[in-house]
Amino acid sequence: MKRIDIIYDGEQYSVGQRDLDEVKGVIERALAGGGPTWLRVNRGEGRPQPAELLIMPGVPLVLIPLDPDE
Repeated sequence: MKRIDIIYDGEQYSVGQRDLDEVKGVIERALAGGGPTWLRVNRGEGRPQPAELLIMPGVPLVLIPLDPDE
């Protein structure tokens, strides 16, 4: 299973079973589109809770791909 940890405005979230390029594409399209876009993510460990991050210019965002096969 692939997982991408996301640091958004200093808080940690994650996205599971998605490719890094796919998530980057969603973010790039959101920023290019000019309107608000929400990215569905998870928050927490063990039994994560769904959350949505507002993708917009000026909000610090870091993607950290994690691959258990590496």
